[in-house]
Order: sequence, then C-alpha cells, then structure tokens
Amino acid sequence: MAFPDRRTSEVLLTILLFAALLGVVYLARRVIIIFVFAILFAYLIDPVVRFLQRHALFFKNLRGPHIVEVYLAFLLLLALAAYGARPSLSRHAGTIFRELPALVDGLSSGEAATRLAGRYDWSEEQELRLKNFLVHHREDIQGLVGAAERSASALIGALFLIPILAIFFLSSGARLTEEAIQLFCAGGNASPARALADQLNAMFRSYIRAKVILAGLSLLYCSTAMLVLGYSYALALGVAAGVLEFIPVAGWMISAATIITVGVLTNSHWIWMAALLGVWRIAMDYWIAPRVVGHELEIHPLLAIFAFMVGGEIGGIIGIYLSVPLIAAIRVIWANRMAQRSQTELALVQGPRSP
Repeated sequence: MAFPDRRTSEVLLTILLFAALLGVVYLARRVIIIFVFAILFAYLIDPVVRFLQRHALFFKNLRGPHIVEVYLAFLLLLALAAYGARPSLSRHAGTIFRELPALVDGLSSGEAATRLAGRYDWSEEQELRLKNFLVHHREDIQGLVGAAERSASALIGALFLIPILAIFFLSSGARLTEEAIQLFCAGGNASPARALADQLNAMFRSYIRAKVILAGLSLLYCSTAMLVLGYSYALALGVAAGVLEFIPVAGWMISAATIITVGVLTNSHWIWMAALLGVWRIAMDYWIAPRVVGHELEIHPLLAIFAFMVGGEIGGIIGIYLSVPLIAAIRVIWANRMAQRSQTELALVQGPRSP
C-alpha cells in the first residue's frame, strides 16, 4: 500500500487547511475584532431601529431611513452635549492640558507626594513613604502612560470605524445570515441552521441587554456619588462612566482616571471618590456583573466569573469582553446539537410510520 494513502492524505490536508485558517485569523485578529464589535454595536442600535420601524408613519417596510434617523439623533445628542459643556471646556481645557504633563512628571519623580503632603497636612513619614513608592515605580508609571497614549489612538480610530461598519449589519444583517446559511448548507436541510441562528440572535440580544443594565447602574452610582460629594460636572462624568462601562477594564480605568483628575483640578473630594470607585468596581466585577449577565444569558454567576478570568488571561481586555458571549454561544450550539441528536434517536426508535 502506498504511503500516504488517500485517507491519510485527506486528514493531513484537513489539518493543514485548519492550521492555515487559524493562522489567517491570528494575523487578521485586529480586523476581526473590529468587525465583532461592529456586530455588537449593531445589536445595541437594532432595538431602537425596530421601534422606529414599527411606529413610523412612513417607510415602515424600510430600515435604511430609520437607521439614518438613529445616527442623526446620536450625532445631535453629541452636539448638544458638546455645546452645553463648551463654556466649562473652554475655561478648564487649557488648565487640564497644561497641568496634565506636570501631573504625570510629578507622579514619576515623586514630587506629587510633596504637593499632596502640603495640601492634606501629612506627616514626613507618610510623605516619604509615598515618594519612595512613586520613585521605585517610575518606569511602570511611564510605561502605563505610554501604553495609554497608544491605546487611546487605536481606540479613537476604532470608535470611528465601528459605527460605520455597523450600518451594513443593521441594514443587511438578516440577508447576510441567510446567505451564510445557504453557503454552508448547500444541497442540505437549512432548517436546523436557521433555528440555531435564531437562538444565537436571541443570545446576543440578551448579552447586549445585560451590558445596557450594567451601564445604567454605573451611570446612576457614579452620578449620585459625585453629586453627594459636590463634584463639578457630576452628571456629564456619570454619563461618561456609564458609556465607558461597555469597554471592559480600560473603560472603567479611563472613567476613574478622568473623574479623579477632574477632582484634583477642581479641588473636589477626589480621595473619597477614588475609594467609592474602588468599592463599586469590586461589587461590579464580583457580584453585580456576574449575576446580571448570568441571569440574561442563563448561565451560572460562577461560570461568568470563570469566563471573565480565563478571557482576561488569554486575550486581555478583548478576551474579557468576548469570553461570556463565547461561552453562551457554545452553550447554545451544544444544546442545539443535543436536541437534534435526541430527535434523530427518537425517529430511529419509532421507525418509519406506516401509510
């Protein structure tokens, strides 16, 4: 018998094709991630589009005009928010941009400890302890600042691209799904694939609903805490904290850094606010988020925590965000597969029906 035989060649070819596919996915991971987030953003906007489509006087059978309406409303809200904050921004933006580099340099050199000690009447031992800590972690602080600058530039580019790509999924999502089903089920029964697509669609809607609930809770908590502490721009910062809740890890870090920086520059009770943000983060990550996500996706809260931790270990921020919907999608696919197998076994047991 010749080596390799036909079966061995087919197995090797399948392995090579699968490895090549994984290589392509790895090389194009940034593009794929942007498309995944565009799909999730489309799921976020889709309920509003469907609501307008149901209650519109005109264009009820068309999605395009209502997608335009949603985007125009979003841009109008951004313009109104920018216009309302324009006097405050023009008054404090220059101060922020002037003092932020000095604040970063003070943190890396330890001079920030001296300023804090003078403002809050710390003892020399407390000042020296904080100064030594900052000096010993100078490279870490500078590395975090550099990483934040690079991440900010990439994030800004993605924030512009994701809503544009989401338009295509909003307008043609159902057609793209049907074309994919026809492609992979060519010549076969497409009903099971359509049923699976409907289940996955419902799962992703539940995941987005959970994220909206978590964002609303963050908005309410941060706004209330800042209003109680007499913070400047409490409502605007609370809205920003709620919106940034959609971005795992980096989102709450950006919102916390922004809130604390504004508190330092406006002489607000930023130390108390930092403590309250720390308490909220612990409660959110280990109690609220697992319960809300677990309830919406019908998975155990402990499994949600496990998915968060494993996703963060493997894929960092992106892994944390996509780990839970991936686990939920695997659960849906597995349940669908088991249901199909049960139906097949039942049909075999019953045998063909007599006419």
